[in-house]
Amino acid sequence: MAQKRRGMLIIISGPSGTGKGTLCERLIKQDGNIAFSVSATTRPAREGEVDGVHYHFLTEAAFDELLEAGAFLEYATVHDHRYGTLRKPVQDALEAGQDILLDVDSQGAASVMKSLPEAVSVFVLPPSFQALEQRLHTRNTDDAMEIEKRLFNARAEIKRCRNYCYALINDDLDTALSRLQCIVTAERQRTLRYLPEISEEMNQARG
Repeated sequence: MAQKRRGMLIIISGPSGTGKGTLCERLIKQDGNIAFSVSATTRPAREGEVDGVHYHFLTEAAFDELLEAGAFLEYATVHDHRYGTLRKPVQDALEAGQDILLDVDSQGAASVMKSLPEAVSVFVLPPSFQALEQRLHTRNTDDAMEIEKRLFNARAEIKRCRNYCYALINDDLDTALSRLQCIVTAERQRTLRYLPEISEEMNQARG
C-alpha cells in the first residue's frame, strides 16, 4: 500500500492567559511529527525567551523589509506590536509532509485561514473571564495597565471563536491536551491530506 501524506497546518489561537502556549509546547513534545512555526515580532523579548526559538525578534525596519518582499503568510498588530508568520518555511514543511503548529492571534489566524482554508483551526478559551484575569496576574509578565488591555482585547477575540473549526476550553491542562490530541489524530485521516493507494495484488493463500 502506497501512502503519501501532505503536512497539516494547525492554527492555535486564544486570548493571552488561556494557556495556549503551554498546550502547544506539550503537544509538540508528545508528537514527533509536529513542528512549531516560529513567528517574527517587533516586541521586545521577555525574560527567558530566545531569539529564533520562541520568536524571531526584529526591529521595525527589518519587519518592514520582509513585508515589502511579501515574505509573510500573515501579519498583524497586536497589543501595539507587530507579529508575522514567514511564508516559505511553512509551505516547504507542508509539502514535505511535516505538520506545522502556528500560535497566532485571531487577526493573523483569519488571514491564514483565507489563504489556506484546509488548515485546522482551534480556539482556546478560558473557563471564565475571572479565571483569565487571575492567570494574567499570576504569570507576572505584564503590569496592571497591560493586563487591563489584554482583558479588554480578550472579549473581542472570543467573539471570533465561531470562525474556527474547533473550540477548546482549557479548564484543566491534561484534559485540554487530550482533546487537542484527539483533534489532531482525526484530522490526519481526512482525505484532503491523506489518500492511501491500495494495491491490486492479493495475498497468497496459506497452504
